[in-house]
Amino acid sequence: MNRALGVLTCGAFLSVVLGVLGSGEPVLSLVLGAAFAALATLGFGWVQDRGRLGWAAGYVAVQLPLSFFVFTVNAGVGATLFLVVLVSQCVLLRLPLPVVALVIAVVPLVHLGMSLGEGLREGLGTLVSVLFAAVITELLVREQRSRGELAEAHAKLRDYATQAERLATAQERNRVARDIHDGLGHSLTVVQMQVKAARAVLPTDPGKADEVLAKAQDQAENALAEVRRSVKALREPRPAPLPEALEALATEAGVPARLTVSGAERPLPEAHREALFRAAQEGLTNVRKHASAARVDLLLDYAETSVRVSVRDDGVGSDDGAPAGFGLLGLRERAENLGGKLDFTSAPGEGSALSMEVPG
Repeated sequence: MNRALGVLTCGAFLSVVLGVLGSGEPVLSLVLGAAFAALATLGFGWVQDRGRLGWAAGYVAVQLPLSFFVFTVNAGVGATLFLVVLVSQCVLLRLPLPVVALVIAVVPLVHLGMSLGEGLREGLGTLVSVLFAAVITELLVREQRSRGELAEAHAKLRDYATQAERLATAQERNRVARDIHDGLGHSLTVVQMQVKAARAVLPTDPGKADEVLAKAQDQAENALAEVRRSVKALREPRPAPLPEALEALATEAGVPARLTVSGAERPLPEAHREALFRAAQEGLTNVRKHASAARVDLLLDYAETSVRVSVRDDGVGSDDGAPAGFGLLGLRERAENLGGKLDFTSAPGEGSALSMEVPG
């Protein structure tokens, strides 16, 4: 906007110069026009950068008389354009509305020296011109401000999206880390202890050492199977229908598992489907690790406004309310992020039940 007004100011000054050279108008208009143009192009930006009402008012107090003097000496197009530029700059300086209105009202007074009819006609035309310039400038200022606010909002949204992505990645990384710690870490610790025991008895009792090493081998194979299950869960895409994904999960439970689906199946958002799958996966993992169960029931219930998955076993249960590890913490965070809930119950001799419900 400032650049456009600068071009308009230079064009107005050129018009004044041509008027002086072509029609012999007083050179004083050239001097005054040069002063106005210099302040409008070089001084205006400096005043605008200060951002102070005092500087802005002082700028207008100097430029308004200059433009009047130029118009009085040379009442041409260039002098009229100076007035248009000044009114637009008043808007850009964010002067109070009464001050801008006063400047607009004063501008037509440059025609006071004319006859009544001509003065009214020319004054009305000038008033309409500067009023139009003020309105257009205000609209452009608001549009630029709106663009800036929109760009700032977009930047904030990008930051929020990046933070959400990082949070989701961190949550998943923490879940995988907990699975590795609780599964693979435990198995490797047992293997390490068994290998140490085998080495200790190898010189005196090779048969006992071989028995211990066989147990270590079984434990290592279990740990390898656990790693493969985790890698498969991370790398392979979920089948689109959730019941099929849970059916495949049940076949790998390690204990007899039965899947029951109730309600009308319907597509779910990816985040909801993943959360329910992870809940079933965690529940079956806990059964395999801790429950000593003979069977497990897996339920997928499509209710009217929500979808629930539950894993219930007939194992030994516990009286501390939750299995070891932090798997349930990650599931509870998933459920809360989706506006759902997670429940876990367990009692000695009565087995355990894990349930997640999310909107859907």
